[in-house]
Amino acid sequence: MSLNKADRIKRTRVPAADPALEKRLPRGQALTERFPILHEGEVPAYDLEKWDLKVFGAVDQEVTVTYERLMKMPQTSVTVDIHCVTRWSRFDNTFTGVKFSDFLKELNVKPDSKYVMLHADPDYTANLKLSDLDREDVLLAHSFEGKPLTEKHGWPLRLVVPHLYFWKSVKWIRGIEFIDENKPGFWEQNGFHINGDPFKEERFSGEDLPIPEDEWERKDFD
Repeated sequence: MSLNKADRIKRTRVPAADPALEKRLPRGQALTERFPILHEGEVPAYDLEKWDLKVFGAVDQEVTVTYERLMKMPQTSVTVDIHCVTRWSRFDNTFTGVKFSDFLKELNVKPDSKYVMLHADPDYTANLKLSDLDREDVLLAHSFEGKPLTEKHGWPLRLVVPHLYFWKSVKWIRGIEFIDENKPGFWEQNGFHINGDPFKEERFSGEDLPIPEDEWERKDFD
């Protein structure tokens, strides 16, 4: 795995800022109309009859959810901007799925912590504050622009947390663990910021270094 990703991004070319977009496009981002494909490891293959999503940890009850049950929950579509730590941003993306807040209500799960560790295939984790999930535009998404997500973009289910850098919007999500401390996940242990707010340029842990690899420009696109 490319565990030196943070160091590579620090060496990327910093896009020139567009003053007309300063309230919508975070500093150091380049706007694209394409949807780059970035992830670590192989794309998982699933049998939906065997797929499940586990909710566990510091909750009043642990629950395992089937895909069929998830699709019977209230469905919501949101149109949001997304921002990747590798310096691309894409405006007006429409995702459809279950709002995270609705998901907990449907399961009648009451968290007893302020932090969450997300678990995804293959062997991936990302940490979030519960307050970052309890927002109207945060989804467990199964569709993009009216069609099921492609496998490379997280089918059958991904998280969408548009106000944070997109590595927090975990693909192939399989577990939601409520934890007592804000512990770092996979990328957070390998040089990325514990929070990841794009408008604060919370890209990396440690000191604020200039990031100039337009890495995403050499990746696949859907």
